[in-house]
Amino acid sequence: MALPQKKIYTIDDIYALPDGQRAELIDGQIYMMAPPRRIHQEIVGQFTKIIGQYIDAHDGLCKVYPAPFAVFLNEDAKNYVEPDISVICDRNKLDEYGCNGAPDWVIEVTSPSDPQRDYDIKLFKYRSAGVREYWIVNPLTRTVTVYDFEHGSGTNQYVFENDIPVCIYGDLHIRISDWL
Repeated sequence: MALPQKKIYTIDDIYALPDGQRAELIDGQIYMMAPPRRIHQEIVGQFTKIIGQYIDAHDGLCKVYPAPFAVFLNEDAKNYVEPDISVICDRNKLDEYGCNGAPDWVIEVTSPSDPQRDYDIKLFKYRSAGVREYWIVNPLTRTVTVYDFEHGSGTNQYVFENDIPVCIYGDLHIRISDWL
């Protein structure tokens, strides 16, 4: 007896979802996304503002995009994610649809409905795709896990009251408790 085959979805299936329904596609599997909570949106908004102001003040070439923003992570039809924050420094990766390839810095704010997706599945995908730095912000535990893939300095855990160093910008530190 043959084992049942798991359906492999593509970006076309994501685009075919009803208006307003958000989902991500990782290795051909669709992961539905619940509407974000207020605290989630506040965190994303503040990160977008702080990072954008830093880039502008330093005449930087990078761009910061909050979700929903399409990232075609592996430039294939089986991977489509919407990180909460994407910082892209190679403008050649940008087109009218989003980012083609790995952003330089990704920030995900965990959702109470599925925090493990950020800690497991996305961690692996972002690292293997070439993301330089990945932050997981957990509002429930008031912690931030920082992965510095570019420098190989491992994983660091912070609380919201810490000055959290940004790996891709040596002189930028963010203290979440200052605004939350």
